[in-house]
Amino acid sequence: MGNKAPTPEEQMRESKRLINRAIRELDRERVHLQNEEKKIQMEIKTLARNGQINACKTLAKDLVRSRRYVTKFYEMRSKLQGVLLQLQTVKSTHSMSQALMNVTKSMKAFNKSINNEKLNKIMQEFMRENERMGMTEEMMGEAVDMALDAEGDLEASDQVVGQVLSELGVEISDQLEGGVPVVKAEPQKENNMSDLESRFQNLK
Repeated sequence: MGNKAPTPEEQMRESKRLINRAIRELDRERVHLQNEEKKIQMEIKTLARNGQINACKTLAKDLVRSRRYVTKFYEMRSKLQGVLLQLQTVKSTHSMSQALMNVTKSMKAFNKSINNEKLNKIMQEFMRENERMGMTEEMMGEAVDMALDAEGDLEASDQVVGQVLSELGVEISDQLEGGVPVVKAEPQKENNMSDLESRFQNLK
């Protein structure tokens, strides 16, 4: 009554030990019978050479019986190995169930340690800051595009002015007087100077 009951693992280990011992005993008996068969065969040959046919028949019956036992030992050994395999399968299944149970406990403990409300708040803040960052990047991109466009427009407008004045035969000197370009006209264009200056001022 005071003895502690063996655990399932201990029972499984003891069962496997007993089965392995039984298999070893069967193998030992089978080898012994096979050795006896060889002796019987030699005796049968000796008796046959001496003409003792009746004795040969008696030994032949013993030989047949011995071979039958050897076959039975093989069958018993195969059955015990099948039982051993089943025990191993049960042990593996039990180990797998224990592992799954431990994993389940760990998952439960992890889920309990997570504050869902805090996690949701973190996710909301992340989404809000991410959206704000996207808006900042968009505004910076637009500002850069506007700056580049303005720079390009200035260069393009200068090219247009130069082209228009070149077509009209007007040259602009590099020197400025009072912030107003000095315009030189060709002799044949003197009558149109006032009109050209007005158009140039409007372009600027």
